[in-house]
Amino acid sequence: MATLEIRDLHVTVDAAANEPPKEILHGVDLTIRAGETHAIMGPNGSGKSTLAYALAGHPKYTITSGSVLLDGEDVLEMSVDERARAGLFLAMQYPVEVPGVSVSNFLRSAVTAVRGEAPKLREFSKDLKAGMDALSIDPAFAQRNLNEGFSGGEKKRHEILQLELLKPKFAVLDETDSGLDVDALRVVSEGINRFRERGDTGVLLITHYTRILRYVKPDFVHVFAAGKIVEEGGPELADKLEAEGYESYVKASA
Repeated sequence: MATLEIRDLHVTVDAAANEPPKEILHGVDLTIRAGETHAIMGPNGSGKSTLAYALAGHPKYTITSGSVLLDGEDVLEMSVDERARAGLFLAMQYPVEVPGVSVSNFLRSAVTAVRGEAPKLREFSKDLKAGMDALSIDPAFAQRNLNEGFSGGEKKRHEILQLELLKPKFAVLDETDSGLDVDALRVVSEGINRFRERGDTGVLLITHYTRILRYVKPDFVHVFAAGKIVEEGGPELADKLEAEGYESYVKASA
């Protein structure tokens, strides 16, 4: 069974010139196993996205102590592309625009990088069409420049399209519900659920709100405040957060 283990993770972020780095994560412990969906919820500035970027290997974030193991292998010793090949996927909150690179070429290059060999063009085209159909994406989308001029919904659908094509072991989804209307939220959630239904994958879903959790049912909910997990529970914890908010956790962590 695939396992992603995060132990006592401390992370700093680059500060402005002449200022020391600022510690954002203060000892995060979390284990995700294949077949599990974990939701991390918390207010703005609590460190949720920092966790996602640190796992992915963003150079702005420095892990000062702790460990991250993927099936027993040290993720922190891996380069960004090695993490992807090992089965770790990050859907970013704000995907970058890449003018001159089409969606189709980007996705085929990504699949090639993860597999270590280029997929046959006919096979890739078939998989791409199936993924786009499932996400209600117009076929012309494949020839557009990557994220250039994309709406919020198009960016999020494209992230889930990557998920379907790359087939990682673990997906870290950073505010995938951000900026989505009701229809787009439903389509994106269905894509996440198809990924979960494989049974050999795990999901870490980072969000502010409970609305996506009505479609993607978590097994575990973790409350983030001041750079650490301050409470854990089942789906009922999300309902409590919806009713009461984060204020009590923020005050207790101050």
